[in-house]
Amino acid sequence: MSEHDADPPEVARVAADLIRFDTTNFGGGRSRGEREAAEYAGAYLEGLGLDVEYYEPVDRRTNLSTRISGRNRDKPALILHGHLDVVPAVAEDWSVDPFAGEIRDGILWGRGAVDMKDMDAMILTAVADVLRAGERPERDIIVTFFADEENGGVEGSALVVRDRPEWFAGATEAISEVGGYSITVDDRRAYLLQVGEKALLWIKLVARGRAGHGSALHPDNAVTAVAEAVAALGRTQWPIRLTDTTTQLLAGLAALTGDDAGDPDLLAQRAGAASGFLRSTLRTTTNPTGLTAGYKHNVIPDRAEALIDVRVLPGTEEAALADIRRIVGPGVEVEIVHQDIGLEVPFSGDLVDAMVGQLDRHDPGVPVIPYLMGGGTDNKALASLGISGYGFAPLRLPSDLDFTGMFHGVDERVPVDALEFGRRVLADLIRTY
Repeated sequence: MSEHDADPPEVARVAADLIRFDTTNFGGGRSRGEREAAEYAGAYLEGLGLDVEYYEPVDRRTNLSTRISGRNRDKPALILHGHLDVVPAVAEDWSVDPFAGEIRDGILWGRGAVDMKDMDAMILTAVADVLRAGERPERDIIVTFFADEENGGVEGSALVVRDRPEWFAGATEAISEVGGYSITVDDRRAYLLQVGEKALLWIKLVARGRAGHGSALHPDNAVTAVAEAVAALGRTQWPIRLTDTTTQLLAGLAALTGDDAGDPDLLAQRAGAASGFLRSTLRTTTNPTGLTAGYKHNVIPDRAEALIDVRVLPGTEEAALADIRRIVGPGVEVEIVHQDIGLEVPFSGDLVDAMVGQLDRHDPGVPVIPYLMGGGTDNKALASLGISGYGFAPLRLPSDLDFTGMFHGVDERVPVDALEFGRRVLADLIRTY
């Protein structure tokens, strides 16, 4: 048992508290627990003497925000934001209760420990560190927690930026999840700083046929048609297409490994457990995630559907959609369920220098490499207000922990020491940037 188990630091206690709120987002407007988690986060901030504003455009889908006055009001404000919802967890697949917030052997377990109640807790406690010390941040800091991120922000950040843009007045940059964490490349540690996100394109494939008896000769079978389309898309080997960010990523990996052979996939594989995460950023991906058809074993239905999660490189959205329609063929309809934008921002500027500098201060000499994330965050909604978003949830992780593999996976967990590291880095960033 670790000393952290019996008396964990505040950042771990807050993260565990947040995990214990079952904020499962099932999609399609079905969720639970977001209001209660938002009220917890709001009460924590109010306990620091801050004024918190709530916005609930959809019943129980609660968003909140507060602004901390900085020493230099002439500088643009910086947003620190997170989401409080999580994807579903099937308890019997886990080694622990996914909503117990258990700390065991110095590790915090639970749904959201990786995505992203770890970062939510680091934001809250980093702000607390600064304010309890009687200090103020260098510039205005806007802390915001959104609902519905795991469903593309449709009932969360999209409505907040539309209806409450004043929350973000004077802000030009934002920090959120899925960046700033360490990976192991060969035997060397490096940090990934997220400066881009692929576009999201959730599509539904619909095949229509003729209903009939299951025993008949039946070439016009909707299930067969949608199955063929699903297999074709799921097995498509999309070509590598580098962006500015992934070009810089590969250059950083080559500098670390001395491998300049030019094969992007092989180079990304040098990142070990993180290689799958990185290889997906080099190309479009089309992953089948659901099938719906039929209602009785001996009845051929006249309609069959499939869900495909498509992640597209920024700027290639229309071309990818045209390719998808070509692959599935004219007999299968392609419906767009949800679509958002791709992003890339420069790996340069004062904020990037400040983030890289803080990582170097707390973990000297370890390189920081930019990367393009395969998923998406609420930075996309903020981009509609002209705000540049980065992924910077700083975590110094052990080399044998498959951190990226736990996003939306089972047995999510994060070392308590990594949470403490992130709290310190964020607090110092707030103080100095």
